Amino acid sequence: MDKNAEKALFKEADVRGISIDRMPLAMVVTNPDIEDNPIVYVNRAFERLTGYSSDAAVGRNCRFLQGPETDRKTIEALSNAIKDKQEIEVDLLNYRADGETFMNHLLISPILDDKGDVSYFLGVQRRVTTKPDIVSADNQLREVQHRVKNHLQMVVSMIRMQAEQTPDSARGQFSTLANRVETLQLLYQEMTDAGVGSVRATRIQLGAYITRIASAIGFLAGKEGVRINVDSDSFETSVEFAARLGLVASEVFTNALQHAFPDRDSGLVEVRVKQLSGGVIRLRITDDGVGMPDGASWPNGNSLGGRIVQTLIEGIGGKLSIDTGGATGTTITIDVPHQGETERGAN
Repeated sequence: MDKNAEKALFKEADVRGISIDRMPLAMVVTNPDIEDNPIVYVNRAFERLTGYSSDAAVGRNCRFLQGPETDRKTIEALSNAIKDKQEIEVDLLNYRADGETFMNHLLISPILDDKGDVSYFLGVQRRVTTKPDIVSADNQLREVQHRVKNHLQMVVSMIRMQAEQTPDSARGQFSTLANRVETLQLLYQEMTDAGVGSVRATRIQLGAYITRIASAIGFLAGKEGVRINVDSDSFETSVEFAARLGLVASEVFTNALQHAFPDRDSGLVEVRVKQLSGGVIRLRITDDGVGMPDGASWPNGNSLGGRIVQTLIEGIGGKLSIDTGGATGTTITIDVPHQGETERGAN
């Protein structure tokens, strides 16, 4: 698949799911592989900050926010950093849609794919203020930028793998890709909603996050007659650990919904998240479907989902085991020896 087709996959995956419209900081993503490096996504905070709607901003270079009083030396520094594919942080005078000026604290970073090439630029913006919380706001800016950048790189890597093996006619696999993006979107929602009050949170309730994933994917990709049960202990993990284990759960859960009940309108998928002795975290997903065919091997390098699961599990030092009872269903267990990672929550 060529470069342009690969970029279309990113649109199909919907970048809005990663950047999160609800984030309090303005965010913009540009595509340097398209002439003049135009904007391909802005969030709602950008619309509020600049007065420009998404429709008015997408497709244009970010320079449309500049005006006659914008400092030329700062513009040149920005241009050089983007040309050299370097991160840069500046204060820049910008113009809103109504002509009002504002000082924009802008942090721009390149988004690299798995081969180290720049696929996108991520810009996180904040109106400069003289209020006492300016240092805290700057720290928030950097933290959000860092997390979104890392997660964008994960999704870009998945899209590249999809592009390498997906025929142009095989559009059905894009729903699975969308589930991966949805999984990261839910992570940000959990960071904001689960009593932490800020996307700067460093720890979240893992069980609540996995429950959101199962509910969302079950609604989007499941069958009406397939029941979903989730049983989780109450404990916290780091955000980065949750992101990886959440993507593993998404892959395994999606795989069960797609393949366990090919000729049935009813069934059961159970998801369990437990903290075992010695700091081990166990994710177990069980279905009562048709089971795996004789001689089948999963995960393996022949499927994108299998490759993603293998890579993510290796990245967190986990171990995967499969128990298939033929026509009585399949149980997939992932044990992650992560002593010190969790903190037991209140029951």
